[in-house]
Amino acid sequence: MLTATLSPLAQTLLPELDHELLLTRRVLKRVPAAHFGWQPHPKSMTLAHLASHTADLLGGIATTLYSTELDLATYADQRPAAPTTTAQLLDTLAAAGDKARAALTAAEPEDFDQTWTLRHGDTTILSHSRAEIVRHLISHTVHHRGQLSVYLRLLDVPVPYIYGPSADEPSF
Repeated sequence: MLTATLSPLAQTLLPELDHELLLTRRVLKRVPAAHFGWQPHPKSMTLAHLASHTADLLGGIATTLYSTELDLATYADQRPAAPTTTAQLLDTLAAAGDKARAALTAAEPEDFDQTWTLRHGDTTILSHSRAEIVRHLISHTVHHRGQLSVYLRLLDVPVPYIYGPSADEPSF
């Protein structure tokens, strides 16, 4: 349960975060490790890469709230090892969710107003308020979860309901 000590924005974002974590877990549970190397097109990510990225994205909320920038030129050194099991994807998602929840819970209202920058070396990719970045990370997770549901369909893996019924799960 949310308390009055949370910032108003955290009070809004935490239930959304928890809901999106639940939905993302539903999809990640279906990702078959036997097909981690599969990709629908040579220009597409492999299933493992897309699933790993999706599982890890919400952990970026903590990175955003505990720092003022991320330099992708040095980020490659910080990337976790590629998953080899579906259980590892679920563990990554759980850890990312825990980090995000803790960061949002600890954030003061003024923390959300600070500018956060994504760069690659000297090139600025984007620079927005932390609040905008947090919303972007949630939306970005939803986007990649949608891609994963298409990958599942193409692999003939039953797609779970997400915001509503799927062809494989017509009712709640």
